[in-house]
This record gives sequence, C-alpha cells and structure tokens, in this order.
Amino acid sequence: MKIGIAVLGAGRWGVNLIRNFLEHPNSQVLAVVDPNRDSLAVVQKQFNLDASVILATDWSQVQALPGLQAVAIATPASTHYTLAAAALKQGYHVLAEKPLALNLTEAIELCQLAEKQQRQLFVDHTYLFHPAVDRGQRIIQQHQLGKLRYGYAQRTHFEPVRHDVDALWDLAVHDIAIFNTWLEQTPIEVRAMGTVFPKESGKGKKEEGINQEAAEMENQFAPSLVTTNPAEKLADLVWVTLTYPDGFQAFIHLCWLNPDKQRRLTVVGSLGTLIFDEMSPETPLIVQRGNPDWRGEENNCFESALAKPAPTGATPTKRIAPQPTSLSHREVLSLEQVEPLRRVCDRFLNCVQTNTPCLTSSGAASVELIRILSTLSKSLELGGQPLIPF
Repeated sequence: MKIGIAVLGAGRWGVNLIRNFLEHPNSQVLAVVDPNRDSLAVVQKQFNLDASVILATDWSQVQALPGLQAVAIATPASTHYTLAAAALKQGYHVLAEKPLALNLTEAIELCQLAEKQQRQLFVDHTYLFHPAVDRGQRIIQQHQLGKLRYGYAQRTHFEPVRHDVDALWDLAVHDIAIFNTWLEQTPIEVRAMGTVFPKESGKGKKEEGINQEAAEMENQFAPSLVTTNPAEKLADLVWVTLTYPDGFQAFIHLCWLNPDKQRRLTVVGSLGTLIFDEMSPETPLIVQRGNPDWRGEENNCFESALAKPAPTGATPTKRIAPQPTSLSHREVLSLEQVEPLRRVCDRFLNCVQTNTPCLTSSGAASVELIRILSTLSKSLELGGQPLIPF
C-alpha cells in the first residue's frame, strides 16, 4: 500500500522531494502546498501532475486530507518547528529539511511529541546518505589513514543569502554531521568566529527576489512567527573549530559571498589523506596515500634503529635523518551511482512503513547537531570564545 504524502514548500528543495516521491513505488503525492501560486503552476507543469493532486496555498487546506500519512517539510528554517509540531499533532509522520528547529528547546520538544504520538520524525541530512560519505566512513573505520591528525572543510557559494538564518546555520550542519559520522564522536569543545558584511542598499534583483520569496513563505506558513535575527545582523562568513575527545580538530570555512562554489571536506591521517570534493563529479572521493607526517610515530622504529649505539670497537657512522614520505599514490575510489536524496526518501518511507526510527537521521540525532550549532552560535556572539556544547 502506498504512503500518502503532502509536500510543504515547492521551492528549490521541495521540487526535488516532489520528484523523488512521485517516482518512488511506495509513495503517493496527495498534495503540494506553497503560498506562491506561480510555484504551484510550475510544479504542475513540470511533473504533469494528476488532477487528483491538490495544489494548495495554505497548509490548513490539506491537514485533514483523506489518506494522508506523512508530511515532507521544505520551507524556511524558521517555520520548521511550527509546521512539524502541527503535523505530528495531527498524527502524521514528518520528514523535515535541516535544521529541524532553530533552537535546542524546540528540537527536543519535537522529539518528545513524535515519541508521544508514536510517529517518525526524520530529518533530511542528505549528505549522510551520500555514497562518498558511506565509503569514506569505511576507509576511516578500517584505519587506512593511520592515526587521524586533523580535518578541514570549505562550504562556500555566491548567493543565495538567507534572511532567516546566518551562514553558520545554513551551511555548517552538513560538514559537522560528516565529521561526527566519520569519527564516530561528537565535539567536546567548539568555537566560531564570524563577519557580517555591510548590505548594499542597491541589492541585485536576484537576491532581492529570493529574500522576498523566503519572507512570504515564512509569513504564510507561520504567520505568528516573528523573525528575531534580521538579515543585517546575520554572519555572512564564519570560521568554525571543532575539537573531539581524542584531540582531533576540524576547521570549517563557511561563506555565501564567495565567487567560487566549494563543497570540500578533508581528513588528514598519518598514512594518507581522504578528500571528499562534491564539485569534482568525476573524482568526488580520493585517498592520497603516503605519510605526510614523516616525524610521526610510524617512523619511531626507523629513528630508533638509527639512534642505536654502534657496537664496541666499530667505526662511528654518520646518523642519517629520516626523509619525508612523498604523497605519490592517488587513488580515486569508485562509488555507487545513486542520488543521495533518493536514498533519503526511500529510508523515510521504510521508517514510516515499519514505524521505526533511522539512527542516522532521527530527530534525536538531529538534536545533537542542533546542540552543537546552538553552542557555536553562542561562541559567535562571544567573539570566538571556546565553549563546551551544552
């Protein structure tokens, strides 16, 4: 039996959800909701939707729709809590775009509500379903990189500039989720430093249109909501440092005003380096073999042997310093050819059918990420002060 779904939000990501649910054999799109009638018209034409699919401008118009079992939320982040809470109270399973909520208290409340209603709360952390992340996790768990040293990531682009969240909340969750998954740890200390650039009075039409559309969606989906962080106070550039229990540190560069789009995450180990570069479609995951840290513990036995005293009576020999190992072997890893969002939708539908949570993207897992983001926001307010996630 197919699962009846309503998709809230027909913007860039909502369209991708609609496409995947329309193509999945176990789901039936019953309704699409968006306050912008033009967006609904585009969706109708793009997918040649059946006349039975309801196109609504208000979520209240479909809340009691017969056959509806699940709701997929792809609206501005500031509306997620209100919409997810309403859907759960109606007895629907929920798939929400990240972040689940904009503060820890609301995220915890949604998890408690889902548990009370015995419904699945699933958060779309798409990258955790990416074949490159799966393969990278196996590489690290098999200790192919040796002792892990540090990691770094760049997630930048040129627009859109969000008006409801800053660059930290818009972009950082992906890389934090990947680092946590690969390391199988969560940070014990975090810090963030950011910059707010002056907003030009004569904004481009593209940015102005994006912000106006987002504001309209926010007001339509949650009219009682008051935006507490006006756009002129939202950080455009953020530098994040995460420190893990074993001493591993990850450094993340986030910006939505960069002329070059970057989606790159790297983990450096004593025996090699793992590079996930989404912007390199032909070679998205690479392992650079070799020992970049030639003074590391892997060379201790070599140095110890060189340091042994010469036998009695032997002619002293000159001690030869160890030389660095070149990073000469570059291995491009093969990956399963599957769209990560398709895997997200498939897993969500399976969770609904079995009414069991997905450990990777459950509400509880999302709460931990929001806990880290909330602490990073506090660090940002304090000018980069290191803090323990609270």
